Amino acid sequence: MNTVNDLTQDFGTLYYPKSALVFYETKGIETDMYVEHFDMDSNGTPINAHPLTVREANVLAKALQTEDEKSNAFLKSKGILPTNILHINPNAEKGTVLWYTKSKQRQLYFVESLGIPNGKAQVPPMLWLASKSSLTVFALANDRRPTEKTPLHYAPFFNIYEKGNVCMGTVSIDIKNSASVEEFIQAWEHYFFNSYFSHSLCENLTKKNIVNLWKDLIGTDKPFPKEALKKNNKTLKNLL
Repeated sequence: MNTVNDLTQDFGTLYYPKSALVFYETKGIETDMYVEHFDMDSNGTPINAHPLTVREANVLAKALQTEDEKSNAFLKSKGILPTNILHINPNAEKGTVLWYTKSKQRQLYFVESLGIPNGKAQVPPMLWLASKSSLTVFALANDRRPTEKTPLHYAPFFNIYEKGNVCMGTVSIDIKNSASVEEFIQAWEHYFFNSYFSHSLCENLTKKNIVNLWKDLIGTDKPFPKEALKKNNKTLKNLL
């Protein structure tokens, strides 16, 4: 997939040097420590050297605590857990989220060679499983909240392997360690639907020719034809 969105609004904030700390230590068997605080002028040059005050030390401790909290905030909810979340593994390195979305109209993009115009179309209910670096998707037969016994269907899209894992191509995935679960699922849905669908990685993921399927749906508000979905002999429990 190739991304099509302007990402300049996501660039990080520019930070400017405001102060600096210098740690001094005496030599010898019994060492002693002394901390000196410097302010920074507009050119980033240290000025106004003075011993670190209690107030300045408290500000530093609060800043360090905030950063520590951010690093441990991965996949935490901003409030009440969204009802479409089915399972969370909050591990900072191998964390995953399993969630579902109901059928809805989405903007879709296709490479020119497919002969399918870009536009909006109704997509089926979907089941999503994602880590910080990978995404797997399936289709569902209805909008009801799935259970462990809910049968899964192949997702009727391009760039998807038979096992449901998505080839993101050249899309740059950037999921931050401080991402809340809401930010996490929003980012993955954005990556998936705002990238170009380009090619089939597996044949017969749908009962109907997949190119003709989307040609018939793009630019309309027709409901996605559930009879076109194809079961893959898995249930939600297989993903837990």
